[in-house]
Amino acid sequence: MPDVTPAEAEHSLLLKRRIAEAMANAGGWLSFEQYMRLALYEPGLGYYSAGAVKFGESGDFITAPEISPFFARACAQFFDRSLRALGGGDLLELGPGSGRFAVDAILAMQELKTPLSRYQMLEVSADLRARQQALLQQMPVQTDWLYTLPIDFSGVIFGNEVIDALPCDRFVIRSGEMWRLGVGQMEAEQADQSIAFEWRARRADGRCAGDEEFLIQTDRLCRSWGSWDLSPAAETLPDGYCGEWQPTLAAWIAALAQSLSAGALVLADYGLPRNQLYHPDRVVGSLRCHQRHHAHTDPFLWPGLVDITSWVDFTAVAEAAMAAGLTVSAFTTQMGFLLASGADATPHNAREAQGLRQLLLPGEMGEAIKFIVLSRDLDLTEYFAQDLLVRQDLRDSLGI
Repeated sequence: MPDVTPAEAEHSLLLKRRIAEAMANAGGWLSFEQYMRLALYEPGLGYYSAGAVKFGESGDFITAPEISPFFARACAQFFDRSLRALGGGDLLELGPGSGRFAVDAILAMQELKTPLSRYQMLEVSADLRARQQALLQQMPVQTDWLYTLPIDFSGVIFGNEVIDALPCDRFVIRSGEMWRLGVGQMEAEQADQSIAFEWRARRADGRCAGDEEFLIQTDRLCRSWGSWDLSPAAETLPDGYCGEWQPTLAAWIAALAQSLSAGALVLADYGLPRNQLYHPDRVVGSLRCHQRHHAHTDPFLWPGLVDITSWVDFTAVAEAAMAAGLTVSAFTTQMGFLLASGADATPHNAREAQGLRQLLLPGEMGEAIKFIVLSRDLDLTEYFAQDLLVRQDLRDSLGI
C-alpha cells in the first residue's frame, strides 16, 4: 500500500476520533452505513469533503472520462438525440468529479449543434466545485452549479459512478441467519494505532437504529432469491456469506424522478442485476476501497484518505424508478451503450488505443459497468432500436 505522510495520518486520526465519538454515543456499535457516511462525507474530514485530489493519475482512481474523451463524446450522442426529441432542454450532471466529462461533453454537443440550454452540475464538495468552475470557465454554454435538485427539470440527468458512493449496509450469514455486519472499536492492546476499528456482527433484535429496516431489506432479498430459484431463504447460503445494499437508494431515485418532469435519467456504474449480485458464489460481497490506484477490501485502513464503494443492485434501481413513475428504457453494458452511439472510436495513437480498450473490453470496464436509462414522457424507441443495443438489451435480467 502507498505510504501516508504525517499530515495525512493526523487527518485520518481526527476522523477516527470523530467516528469513535459517534460510536460511543450509539452504545459502542455503528452500522456500516453510518461508518461509511462518516468516512466519506463528514464535513472537513470525510474522503469527499476534505479537499484531496481524487480523480486522475495523481488521485486515487481514474474514472471513464479521464481515460478517454470517447466516453463523453459517445454519451453526448445520446444527449443530443434526447434533447432533440424534447425540443431542447438542459443537462444535469450528478457528481461531476474532476469536470473532465463536462468539458468533453459540452464540446461534443457544440459540434453536434445540440439544442442545449444549460449545463448544470450538482456537486456536494466545495473543493471539487471550485476545481470544476476553474476548468469550465471558458465553456461556450451557460454552466450552473446546484446544491439541490432542480424543480420541473426537462432534459437529461446523468450520473457516472455516483450510486456506488451511496453508503451501504452489510449483512453476514451466521448459522443460516442474516446478521447485521457493523463496526466496533478494537481494544487498545489489540490495536497497533491509538484508534482502530473492526467488524462486529449482531442480530437485528431491535436494540440498534436501523434494525427494522434491516429486517425489511433482508426479507425482500430472500423473496427475490426465491423468485429466481436461487435461494428461498438465508439458510441455503454458505456460512460467512457477506453482502451489501444501499438503504437510501430508493429515496435517492425517487427524488431524481420527482425532479424530472420530462426527459431521461442515465446512470452508469459498476453493478449487476440482483440475481447475479447476490448469487451464492459471491461469498465476500462487493465492498472495495481505493487509495492511490491500489484496491483493497479494508475500509478501516486510513479512513478519510480512502474511497469506499460497493457494486449496485440494478434491480433495486429499476424497482425504485418504476415505483416513482419512470420507464426503464434500457439496461445494457458500457460497451453496448458507447458503441451504439455511433461516435468515432478510431484511436490515433497507442495511448488512445489503450484508453478505448479499458472502456470497451469485457475484461476491463466494458462489461463490469452497466448503463441504465430511465425516462419520463420521452420516446427513445428509435434510438434503442439500433442493432447493437437490441443485442445488448439486458432488461430481462433485471427480473422486473
